[in-house]
Amino acid sequence: MKPVRKAIFPVAGFGTRFLPATKAVPKEMLPVVDRPLIQYAVDEARAAGIEQMIFVTGRNKYAIEDYFDSAYEIETDLAAKNKTEFLERLEATRLAPGKAAFVRQQQMLGLGHAVACARALVGDEPFAVLLPDELLWNAANPCLKQMVGTYERKGGNVVAVLEVPEDQTHKYGIVDPGTSEGAVTEIRRMIEKPTAGTAPSRLAIVGRYILQPEIFDLLDRNERGAGGEIQLTDAMAKLIGVQPFHAQTFDGERHDCGDNAGFIQANIALALERPEIADSVRAFIRTLV
Repeated sequence: MKPVRKAIFPVAGFGTRFLPATKAVPKEMLPVVDRPLIQYAVDEARAAGIEQMIFVTGRNKYAIEDYFDSAYEIETDLAAKNKTEFLERLEATRLAPGKAAFVRQQQMLGLGHAVACARALVGDEPFAVLLPDELLWNAANPCLKQMVGTYERKGGNVVAVLEVPEDQTHKYGIVDPGTSEGAVTEIRRMIEKPTAGTAPSRLAIVGRYILQPEIFDLLDRNERGAGGEIQLTDAMAKLIGVQPFHAQTFDGERHDCGDNAGFIQANIALALERPEIADSVRAFIRTLV
């Protein structure tokens, strides 16, 4: 079984829900407390043993590439002033040469299309996909690390899932569950955004995937699904029964940072876990309620 060494981060979207803030700043660079969304996803990948980060970007997304580069002027100034604490913070943002790659998605044709754009960089090996606006938070045991453990036991393909309310199933890719073994469930089929009342379960795929390279051949067919886009879920569905396919129920907190309310909630929740600011934030919340 080949190890999972590479991860794809689809970051080409316009961030329309956050306009005008995202007019000049990529959505993935919006901060949750003091780190941008993309940093949380990269840290999660690192914790799972990922060696190369592949960013599928779009026009005007240079800030992401700059963020993971060195910042000579800032670092020189901080070193001269002996501000070691801030220098250490910057060190965590730097990706060494060869550890990061950037490729353009020239048209917004869906998540499946974005993943397919990275085919030449992934090659013939399993890979992970992380959607940065899904902030899946478990500091002790991050989501992708949980999934890698399942992959090493089961092989094949693994997706992260969480139970969502029945009236929300039409917004997600939903799995039809087979046998379960603790937090791991066999997948019998997948349905992308099922019509209300037709979902086979409430287990929704939440933006983390470990996939085999054979999926690229399916994505290259350019078959359109829900919304007229090339859907990753549709391609994954064709591998069920051909390769092992399992769902990992995530043990942790999910914050949907693609939604304005979810983004605010993520900032509050993670701020309350920071000892240096938690008391002040909590006291302010009390004044509001």
